[in-house]
Amino acid sequence: MQTMSRRRFLLRSASVALVAVSTLALPAPAAAQRLSLTEISRYFNSFRTAQGDFTQINPDGTLTTGRLMIHRPGRVRFEYDPPDPNLVLAAGGSVNVFDARSNMGPSVYPLRRTPLNLILADRVDMTRDRMVVDHFTEGPTTVVVAQDPEHPEYGNIRLVFSADPVELRQWIITDDMGRETTVILGGLQHDVNLAAGLFSVDLEVQRRGGIAGQ
Repeated sequence: MQTMSRRRFLLRSASVALVAVSTLALPAPAAAQRLSLTEISRYFNSFRTAQGDFTQINPDGTLTTGRLMIHRPGRVRFEYDPPDPNLVLAAGGSVNVFDARSNMGPSVYPLRRTPLNLILADRVDMTRDRMVVDHFTEGPTTVVVAQDPEHPEYGNIRLVFSADPVELRQWIITDDMGRETTVILGGLQHDVNLAAGLFSVDLEVQRRGGIAGQ
């Protein structure tokens, strides 16, 4: 009985050792392949319009959700889900923030002063000198941090991409005051039909009964 028990013990030990050696022999998971800046530029330039759902983490930590519509160059619309009736609309070189509590029209800011302008350009070129200040992999994603080369004081945008196929998953905008706003995308549909009126500030002002330019 002792001999049989010893044999079983030796067999179990050998099996454990074999599994351990086999495990060590397995190749380690391959590191994520970093997307090149050329590939990322090509991704943006492959479409003119896009839309999709998003979740936004605001600088104060609150969450909002809604629908995003992009029409390059220079146009984007953020529609927020109820009960949030606010709207952010970029068009004509300006960002217009419609606050439902005001009937005086939107607050207006130059689009060129926000890092979002970098990916709304007619032709996106991430290889431009001093535009990208960081470029690395993070798990299965590629991260690019970009800023206006001529005006780094305007802040920066951190873009997160997945690969196979290349797709923008989220961005984090750090504004000129150091405040961070994160937009997590639920998946963008490219080259969709978007009515021109969606990006008309005047039409939105009329619909809301406000006064343009205030």
